[in-house]
Amino acid sequence: MKKILQYIKSPESDFPLFIIILILINLISYNAFIRFDMTSAKSYSLSKSSVQLVRTLEQPLSVKVFFSSNLPAPYSSTELYLKDLLSEYKGKANQNFTCEFFDMDKPENQTLARNYGLGQIQIRELKDNEVGFRQAWMGLAMTYADRVEIIDGITTEEGLEYKLTTKMSGMISTTSALAGLDGKARLILYKTEKLSDFRISGFSSIDSAVMDACSAVNKENMDRIEYEKIDPSAEQIDSLIQKYGIQRLDWNNPETGKDSGVLGLILEYEDNFRIIPLRISRTLFAQNIVTGLENLEEQISENLSSLVSRSTAVGYITGHGELDINDSQNGAGLFNSLLSDRYTVTEINLSEEDIPSGLRSIIINGPETSYSEDELYKIDQFLMKGGNLIIFADSFKEKNPENQAVYYQQPVYEATDTGLSRLLDKYGIKIGQNYVLDKNCYSMNNQQYGAIKLNFAPMLQKSNLDRKSPVTKNLGYVIMLQNSAVEVSGNENIKTTVLAKSSPESWLMTDITLNPLYIHEPTDKSSMQSYNLAVISEGKFISAFESEPESEEDTSEKETFTASSHLSQSIQTGRIFVTGSSKLTTSQLIDEGGQQPVAMFVRNVVDYMNGEEDLCTMRTKGLSLNTLKINSGKSATFAKYFNEIGLVVLVAAAGLAVWTARISRRRRIRNKYNPDDRREIKN
Repeated sequence: MKKILQYIKSPESDFPLFIIILILINLISYNAFIRFDMTSAKSYSLSKSSVQLVRTLEQPLSVKVFFSSNLPAPYSSTELYLKDLLSEYKGKANQNFTCEFFDMDKPENQTLARNYGLGQIQIRELKDNEVGFRQAWMGLAMTYADRVEIIDGITTEEGLEYKLTTKMSGMISTTSALAGLDGKARLILYKTEKLSDFRISGFSSIDSAVMDACSAVNKENMDRIEYEKIDPSAEQIDSLIQKYGIQRLDWNNPETGKDSGVLGLILEYEDNFRIIPLRISRTLFAQNIVTGLENLEEQISENLSSLVSRSTAVGYITGHGELDINDSQNGAGLFNSLLSDRYTVTEINLSEEDIPSGLRSIIINGPETSYSEDELYKIDQFLMKGGNLIIFADSFKEKNPENQAVYYQQPVYEATDTGLSRLLDKYGIKIGQNYVLDKNCYSMNNQQYGAIKLNFAPMLQKSNLDRKSPVTKNLGYVIMLQNSAVEVSGNENIKTTVLAKSSPESWLMTDITLNPLYIHEPTDKSSMQSYNLAVISEGKFISAFESEPESEEDTSEKETFTASSHLSQSIQTGRIFVTGSSKLTTSQLIDEGGQQPVAMFVRNVVDYMNGEEDLCTMRTKGLSLNTLKINSGKSATFAKYFNEIGLVVLVAAAGLAVWTARISRRRRIRNKYNPDDRREIKN
């Protein structure tokens, strides 16, 4: 024992002890390690919602990753990010979470990936100074109970945690919902067979494609879908279009005159339904084709999850010309689709019904006519009870002149009066009767006039967005359209956040014309200033009503006592989101995939108003983009070449300056201490 102690104390043991300590440190750090996420968006840390989800798994959830080896940049960094992210999930999860990576050089693993529905994608790589293409596996499959969800084509890190967590959450909630499903969902193909006479490309394949997709989805969802095909009669067409909003097709019949038909695919359960994108479109070469057949299985599966899962209900006020949530072309259909993975949007006509007590939020989107006293009171009391209001309000209604050719006559913009100002004024918010025009705006190219600025479409940079709110924290830019200025008044009991504002080079338009050739910047630059475009107010509000409005039908004598449920102020904290444009919810700004910044913005608003703040930051991780704050072509060209060449020249010049300084320093030292030395000074 003494010899051992002497050996440990002697210098001879230093190196062996160092090796032993190093091994022990590595063993400890393998099971207990600390990571610090220094990114501003916390891109490498799990959000609270993700941690809570995997920490409370009740059944085994398995993630199988299929990635090709030796991927070129930037795909290699995506693979590394995915591995780090899944290790975070594994570290926070309970024993029911497992993750496995497969070697895609083995044929059996490629077969397994194909069985899950994954496919190879084409990526570009630089090899031997030549740009080439290769096929690569870049996807994963998740299994929970009897459900399987895949994420294919993972080529970027953006929003990856959001995709993983929402897919997992949907699987868990849908599995529970399908297990307790009373009856089956119905997949109904409404198809007018007369349309086959027009030789529409893909029309003859519709039946088999829908049946095959339905069978495939049934295999993964406990055979919960019944399929039915209906050739509706002429009398049924109008009612079907009114109920579902499916596509209507009209043509001239030589025998009977005008004839009509429909094409639509509906997934229905009880009183709820989803529209599966299936329609006839016209190509650039005037050929009619059926679109939507290529991804039917995926569309049916996703809509089934949305239909039966226990999603949050959101009210959508109708009856006053609001944007139609079933119209993706001219209404808010894409906005509705954007929300459908997590929310059920319920239409509410306030003239016929009250706002259900179970709702947390209601959306008022682009009304054109006035709300009655009773309808305004219902909205007010909903807020007083702790509900949240999401308001996209238009100050003007566009009307095309009658009996005039659209190309020769400009639209007329009439001011709207919905009565909402009575409520908002009391809550400390006012929407102006104007449009905000911004010098920093979206530009379009015109063959005749070149680049034309659309001043009524402000392009908001980071400095125009609130950097603390989870709604806008990670967004790099947002494009607005036809927004009115939103004013807010101070109230110590109300917290107001300006989510978006125009640049300081903005001005107001009150006499509306949206012809960019007639819009000019003010000659007096001092009149320009920044204007609020979107705000959120939170707190306990004062009611806009002193008492409950008396019913016009109530002519009975006063009773000996009266009962009233009127609330003069909020009993719970409520939230109000207001922006002066409904264009943010239309196809003019929202893309079908929901990947553009405006889509992220409006989706974040709905999440925030429903208490899902974590989803906001999770969805936008890695999306922050630094855009140039310049407008002229010369400045943009200078910035481009400075980044490509100028930075390299500056680095080279800095290196040359350091090298010259070192040579000069050595020369001074030699001249001072050894002036007779004539050897060449080397660096």
